[in-house]
Amino acid sequence: MTTQEELHQWYELAQQLRVDSIRATTIAGSGHPTSSMSAADVMAVLLTKYFHYDFEHPKNPNNDRLIFSKGHAAPLLYSMYKAAGVINDEELRSLRKLGSRLEGHPTPILPWVDVATGSLGQGLPIAVGLALAGKYLDQLPYHVWVLLGDSETAEGSVWEAFDHAAHYTLDNLIAIIDVNRLGQRGQTELGWNTQAYSHRAKAFGWQAIEIDGHDFTQIDHAMNAAIAVNDRPTVIIARTKKGQGVATLEDLGGWHGKALKPEQEEQAIAELGGERQIIIQVHQPDTQEPVPTGKPQPLQLPSYEKDTKVATRRAYGDALKALGNSQPDVVALDAEVSNSTYVEDFAEAFPERYFEMYIAEQQMIAAAVGLQVRKYKPFASTFAAFLTRAYDFIRMAAVSRANIKLMGSHAGVSIGQDGASQMGLEDLAAFRAVWSSTVLYPSDANQTAKLVAQMSDRQGIVYLRTTREATPVIYDADAEFPIGGSKVIRSSDQDQATIIGAGITLHEALKAYEQLKNAGITVRTIDAYSVKPIDVSTLHQAAQDTEGNLVVVEDHWLEGGLGAAVLDAFAGVGEMPTYEGPQLQLIKLAVSEMPTSGTPEELLHAAKIDADAIIAAVRSLVKHPLSTKC
Repeated sequence: MTTQEELHQWYELAQQLRVDSIRATTIAGSGHPTSSMSAADVMAVLLTKYFHYDFEHPKNPNNDRLIFSKGHAAPLLYSMYKAAGVINDEELRSLRKLGSRLEGHPTPILPWVDVATGSLGQGLPIAVGLALAGKYLDQLPYHVWVLLGDSETAEGSVWEAFDHAAHYTLDNLIAIIDVNRLGQRGQTELGWNTQAYSHRAKAFGWQAIEIDGHDFTQIDHAMNAAIAVNDRPTVIIARTKKGQGVATLEDLGGWHGKALKPEQEEQAIAELGGERQIIIQVHQPDTQEPVPTGKPQPLQLPSYEKDTKVATRRAYGDALKALGNSQPDVVALDAEVSNSTYVEDFAEAFPERYFEMYIAEQQMIAAAVGLQVRKYKPFASTFAAFLTRAYDFIRMAAVSRANIKLMGSHAGVSIGQDGASQMGLEDLAAFRAVWSSTVLYPSDANQTAKLVAQMSDRQGIVYLRTTREATPVIYDADAEFPIGGSKVIRSSDQDQATIIGAGITLHEALKAYEQLKNAGITVRTIDAYSVKPIDVSTLHQAAQDTEGNLVVVEDHWLEGGLGAAVLDAFAGVGEMPTYEGPQLQLIKLAVSEMPTSGTPEELLHAAKIDADAIIAAVRSLVKHPLSTKC
């Protein structure tokens, strides 16, 4: 039963949230006051009655979670933090200023923000990951609340989240759609047709509740019904007005992303009843303990005999299973290709820590981001080509300072007959461009296992590229492969050029080495398994020792991959040391024409990245064999 005291409290708080959203954005000269005002009533009820959170301990595992998927309504979120007493008015007025924690869209610079939002359509998919953690791993009664804008429901990723949340019966997940009708440039696709939203949600298996988002009693009853359900997720579809509470702003187009001018601000604040300084005592969470995950065990990585042939994707699956046995906080996700990535072995051994994401790569990455909020270590795997589908989620994961481990298999033309649609040829460039990322490309099974072990504790976005074809095991099982390093496999004090490869092309480089050696040309051969960070000192030394003659060969497009990483090492990019040595003569061998179907050998040859092409490149740099060199 909603009381008169509650109604008064909610009204006053909602008006404060509106006023503070206007004040902060007017001082900033930019932002989204009207988008914040539409959801103020709903958030006032949530903050005072239903949200359980220990603001002094934001990492408390029992805390409810709140994600503003409509991240442009950040002024509303920050006004809620002020109402909760965790930021003061001075900080609120620093919105969007250089050095302020209150950025234009929320980021985890604030300790109460779990993930960055602002790229629409991501908050609900990430919330699925958090809800998975709560229901299946932590087994704690916290709720995950998500505020969505109506415009972002046009994103396919939102419906991937609706699908997976229902599949996993995430009754701890509550979405709120702020149906204020107006998007950036006019009316949204569905306008105020809340029934259409409801029908769609119900079709996916959700409880859907339509309400007037400015009627406090309806809001209260909807939230109460949402936390009472125990067999499905809930969406509250709240019909609201953009700019609610100010006649000159209410339900009017042209105000998206615009701050009020000072004279407009004064009038609006007066209409809303003036400034208030209400502080809410937010309910504390439960004090339960998460389900114990078990004690870490010594890591026993798989090992492989030299001169046998093993695909690096196979070694990834073996190593991930070993890691799962050693570290109980490791979880795995896959996009319905686990029999190709070999994550199926982990799934069989640890079904409680495996989440099938089916063919929904955006949801897979988002779920990984949500899981790592609760300090789990998610490994998400699919074909390298299909990770590009989720690139915006990967980009935003970096903004979230998320720690996720990604594996892309079936990379390059060497996959063979499946053709260009399945060939990941952009992945190295894409992942190198992600802030603070790590990019690894092993060439044999033992190396793969060692790198997988290091991925577990590596911070940031960590990407491992694996090969479909079985390749020779060239390293001993006890060899070490530190991230940021490389391996000089062949060298002498008479080397005339350096060949740099990784993955499949390293094996082509070794074939070329033998043929060149027989022809009297000695070359240094480097396995650049760490593409980012790359081993600058080893590359510089090789260039100095081999007269600046370098050949880089990769199963990737010409742009942005290993060749670009090597060039950056000599350009002194960032904190890399300056190169001082002979003038570089560098040849990049990479895929330049659109590949077709064929055998791996045929395709490597057609792309001019096989041993024959490497030999030709070296010969163009080295004019005289050692036997005739003056």
